[in-house]
Amino acid sequence: MFCPKCGTKLKLKQVKFEGGSVIASVCEKCGFYLPKQKVTEKRSSVTTVTNLIKIVDDHEAKLQTMPTTTIECPQCKNTTAYWWMFQTRSADEPPTQFFRCTRCGYTWRQYS
Repeated sequence: MFCPKCGTKLKLKQVKFEGGSVIASVCEKCGFYLPKQKVTEKRSSVTTVTNLIKIVDDHEAKLQTMPTTTIECPQCKNTTAYWWMFQTRSADEPPTQFFRCTRCGYTWRQYS
């Protein structure tokens, strides 16, 4: 994340003030800071932190980021699965394709 005033990269630091302290992204060049978390309670070596970021709509939590394809699950016979590829063998061999069923969560692989 970069400072909106001067463009310098922000660093995460604890900022203290009269009312307590806040964990914030701070610009060391111009002094801009963006609060991230408020330190609410401190016990010896344990610090409890509360996020200041609020979730506006729970619809956002239901978004899926992995692509899906039509393939039959060997366990429950569902026809939709998430898929991804991973290089499990040497670089001169094709990658392995993995699938995870959208219904039961069973994961299997297919060698290309």
